[in-house]
Amino acid sequence: MKPAPASPRFLAGLGLALALFAVWSAIGCRYPQDWWLENALVLTTVAYLWLTYARAPLSRTNYVLILLFLGLHEVGAHTTFAEVPYDDWSRHLFGVSLNAVLGWERNHYDRLVHLCYGLLITLPMQETIELRLGGLRGFARYFIVWIFILATSSAYELIEWAAALVFGGDLGQAYLGTQGDVWDSHKDTGLAVLGATVVLGAQALGRLYRRPTV
Repeated sequence: MKPAPASPRFLAGLGLALALFAVWSAIGCRYPQDWWLENALVLTTVAYLWLTYARAPLSRTNYVLILLFLGLHEVGAHTTFAEVPYDDWSRHLFGVSLNAVLGWERNHYDRLVHLCYGLLITLPMQETIELRLGGLRGFARYFIVWIFILATSSAYELIEWAAALVFGGDLGQAYLGTQGDVWDSHKDTGLAVLGATVVLGAQALGRLYRRPTV
């Protein structure tokens, strides 16, 4: 059974939560110009969801998944993704350096967000595609969504590259956030696809497990 669409009241609550989180992200943000660049994605996403709600409303769960992803994005916008102090948080809460434990030499918050793009946005994207194209069956149910995650993640890397060329200097580098890794875009896209693969693989296995046997 298809989940019921989220009500306008429920969406208003999510919108308020996101607005408050965006205000927190803006207050004392390290690079105000980068904060505006990063929030262009958030504003575009919110505008799209608002414009398509009447014709293609999503379920509550999928709107919450989108909110969680945008929340992670706001954390990155506050300091830039390359400077989110998760290692300091780890030392404060657990007394150990997460980077030291895992052998990391760079800030990996941006990698986490790209992985979460696949983990959190795959199901909302799947529901959106099914609302637009009708019920998908078989292999297409998974492959089309997987391709969309790959395409949108790759497109975002191109947008980052273009923004870095246009703005240049410290702002361009802050937005790009490669941290000197020439394979940064490839790894980010790969992690998004990995997240989608995990979600779609789990969904396929769940359907196979629930299939009645003769």
